[in-house]
Amino acid sequence: MDASLILVGLAVLAAIQLVLVIWLLARRQPPPDLSEVSRMLATLGAANERTERELRREIAESSRGARQEISQAFATFQQALVQQGAEATRTQNAQLDAFALQLASLQKTLADTLNNQLQGLSEANARRLSEVRATMEAQLAQLQQTNAAKLDEMRKTVDEKLQSTLEARLGESFRQVADRLEQVHKGLGEMQTLAVGVGSLQRVLTNVKTRGMFGEVQLEALLEQVLTPEQYARQIETKPRSGQRVDFAIRFPGRGDDGAPVWLPIDAKFPRDDYERLIDAHERADAAGADLAAKALEARIRTEAKSIADNYLAAPHTTDFAILFLPVESLYAEVLRRPGLMDALQRQHRVTLAGPTTLLAMLNSLHMGFRTLALERQASEVWKVLGAVKTEFERYGEWVARIKEQVAKASDTIDKADTRARQMRLALRKVEALPEAQAQALLPPTTSGTEADNNEKEEGENSP
Repeated sequence: MDASLILVGLAVLAAIQLVLVIWLLARRQPPPDLSEVSRMLATLGAANERTERELRREIAESSRGARQEISQAFATFQQALVQQGAEATRTQNAQLDAFALQLASLQKTLADTLNNQLQGLSEANARRLSEVRATMEAQLAQLQQTNAAKLDEMRKTVDEKLQSTLEARLGESFRQVADRLEQVHKGLGEMQTLAVGVGSLQRVLTNVKTRGMFGEVQLEALLEQVLTPEQYARQIETKPRSGQRVDFAIRFPGRGDDGAPVWLPIDAKFPRDDYERLIDAHERADAAGADLAAKALEARIRTEAKSIADNYLAAPHTTDFAILFLPVESLYAEVLRRPGLMDALQRQHRVTLAGPTTLLAMLNSLHMGFRTLALERQASEVWKVLGAVKTEFERYGEWVARIKEQVAKASDTIDKADTRARQMRLALRKVEALPEAQAQALLPPTTSGTEADNNEKEEGENSP
C-alpha cells in the first residue's frame, strides 16, 4: 500500500516538473541561458535517481516483510490444520468404537432372538411331527387291516375261480384228447384215400386244360390276397371286338371323359410237357437233350407271349404291356436262364414274365399305387373336414378365452376375500377368544362345503 502511494507521488511530481519545463520554454522572452536549463535538468535527474533508489529500497523492504508475514500465516494455518485433523481422527475413532459396541450388542440381541425363535419352531415342529406320526401310524394300521380283509376275500375268490377254471380246462383237455384220437383214426382211413388222390392229381396235371386251370387258380389266389374284387376282373375282353378273353385283368382308373377303365392283362401259362422234358434231360445228364428241351421251352414261351400281345393288348383300352404268369418258381427260373429272352419279350411283344414271388411284389406295388390314388381323390374331402375342424377350433379358442376371463374373475374375488379375512383377523387380534363350549352355544355348528353349496343353491332358486 505504501509503495503504491509513493509511486503515485513520484508520478505526480514528474508531471509537475514536465509542465514547468514546458511553461518555461513557451514563454516569449529572450532565449534563456541554456546552461541554467542544463543545470536544472541535471538537478532533476539526480533527484529522480535518489527517488528511484529510495523507492526500490522501500519496495524490497515491503516485499521482505510481506514474505515473512505470509510464511508465518502459512505455518499458523498448517498447524491449525494438523490440530483439526487430529481432532477429527480422534472423533471418528470414538464414533467407530461406539458403533462397534452398538453393532456387537445388536448382533448379540439378534442371535438370542433367532435362537429363541428357532428353539420354539423346533419344538413346534417336533410336536407336529409326533402328531402326524401318530396319525399316520393309526391310518396305516387301519389300512393294513382293511388290506388284509380284502386280500382274504380276493384269495377266496381266486381260489374259487382257479378251481372252477381248472376243472373246466381239464374237462376240455380230456374232450380234445378224445377228439384228436378220433381224428387220428379218421386220418388213418384218409391216408388210404390220399394215394388214390395222388394218382388222380397226376392225371389232372397231364391234361392241358386242367394245367391251365391250375395256373388260373394260383393267379386268382394271389390277386385275392393283395387286391380288392373291384380292382381286377376275370375272363374279360380287353381288346374290343376281338372275342378273346384274358384270364385276369387289373382295372386302372381311366383319364378320359367317359371314365372307361384301363386294363392290365395277366394270362397264366404252364408248359408242363416242355418243362418236364428239360428236367428229365438234366436228370439223365443229357446235355444235347437238355439244350433241345430248353430251346423248345423258349420257343413255347415266345409263342405264348406273341399270342398274348396279339389277343389282349389294345391301347388305349389297355396298358402298353401285359404279364405272362408262370405258376411254378422253378419254371420261372429256367426261363430266366435263357439269355436275352426276358428283354426280347419286353421289346418285341411288350410282355413281362412273372413268377409267383415276382407277381406278388408287382401286385403289392400296384396296391400302394391304388391307395395313393384313393388318397388323392379324398384330398378335397379331407380339406373340407380340416376347414370344419379349424372353424370349431376357433370357437374352442373363444370358449377358452371366456373360461380364462371367468377364472381370472374368480381368482380376483378369492384374493379380495382372503385380503378381507386377513384384515378381519388383524382387527380381531386383540379380542379375547371364548371357550369352545360357549362359542358353540352362541354360534350354530358349521355345515360341510357340500351342504353349504346346496343351501346357497336352494336360496338362489327360491329368491326372485
